[in-house]
Amino acid sequence: MSLPMSVTLAQAAAPAQGGGLSMLIMMVVLFGLMYFMMIRPQMKRQKEHRAMVSALAKGDEVVTNGGLAGRVEEVGETFITIEIAPNVKVKLQKGAVSQVLPKGSLKSS
Repeated sequence: MSLPMSVTLAQAAAPAQGGGLSMLIMMVVLFGLMYFMMIRPQMKRQKEHRAMVSALAKGDEVVTNGGLAGRVEEVGETFITIEIAPNVKVKLQKGAVSQVLPKGSLKSS
């Protein structure tokens, strides 16, 4: 009686054959979706941010990641100096700039 039970267990444990190609195709499709939904948009945002930071010039009005708004007074290789109030200047990294405001934005607020 133990013989039919062992044959049944051996048949149940046998792996299915022929599913490797469909699994490979599914993984390629999922990687393609991940690239177009996550990686590509992030690379585009990084490229736009790098272009914005490299175009900073004296007199630009900017907002930092921390929420400080001010006018660019000095542009260095890796740091910029912004004036956030009359005679109050802050030096920070260029990468901390989150956006450049239109001219005159700080005067109107």
